[in-house]
Amino acid sequence: MTARVLVVDDEPDVEVLFRQQFRRELREGRYTLEFALSGFAALAKLDASADEIVLMVSDINMPGMSGLDLLPEVRRRRPDLPVIMISAYGDAGTVAVALERGAAKFLTKPVDFPRLKQDLTSAIGIAE
Repeated sequence: MTARVLVVDDEPDVEVLFRQQFRRELREGRYTLEFALSGFAALAKLDASADEIVLMVSDINMPGMSGLDLLPEVRRRRPDLPVIMISAYGDAGTVAVALERGAAKFLTKPVDFPRLKQDLTSAIGIAE
């Protein structure tokens, strides 16, 4: 089964980085990665996808709607959807707010991709 993952980050380079880091998994059909450059775009993709997206990975610091503002909206629309938050700022207050608002995990940048892959596997329950 292919897991559809939505990555939300305002930096366009993130798509290239994720596609490079997940190239084997993408080639094997384990994941389909979708990208949104803002919280608003992410909500539009969620609304259009029904239940097809099985996990979201979101940055926190984005213009317009931050990842912390995005979390409650995601919880309202898809309370079952695991969300992994990623930020360059992993202070205790930010982590606490993210977890309080419904994040399943919190990772700091630069992203530890082997750990992220483990977290994705755990969050969506697929075998390695």
